[in-house]
Amino acid sequence: MYDTEYKRKFLVVIDETEECDRALTFAAFRVKRTGGTVVLVTVIPKPEFIGMGVEDVLRAEAVEEAERNLDSRLARIKEIGDVRAETVIREGNGAEQIEQLIDKDHDIAILVLAASRSGEGPGPLVTHFAGRANALPIPLTIVPGRMSDEEIIAIC
Repeated sequence: MYDTEYKRKFLVVIDETEECDRALTFAAFRVKRTGGTVVLVTVIPKPEFIGMGVEDVLRAEAVEEAERNLDSRLARIKEIGDVRAETVIREGNGAEQIEQLIDKDHDIAILVLAASRSGEGPGPLVTHFAGRANALPIPLTIVPGRMSDEEIIAIC
């Protein structure tokens, strides 16, 4: 029996990489077509202990920058159309925080990442999660970083 209150969420990691937009575009168009919510997560690094409250200032600046980045991604989602979105800011190790978020929010049904365009490999998060795909409790979708918006829309 299916829970009628279940709302499928697509988790997208928001950072400064170009491929982040590919993952966001895929998730937003997929949600627009099939329903659900896009969850945008940004993980900021934990500031090292410096003393005299400096780490609080560094943390505040990192949160402010993360919020600006999330706002620009929310604007992109708004351009796509009627797509429900949530934002989350976490602090710590990126992969660990993403795994904790997945464990905590049982409505997160798919982790969407995009592979890097560089010839140096698919990127650290793709490498990490692809290597742990059997340990994840949800499917992992990897969008090729070279896909255009039109190509992404065509498969959503």
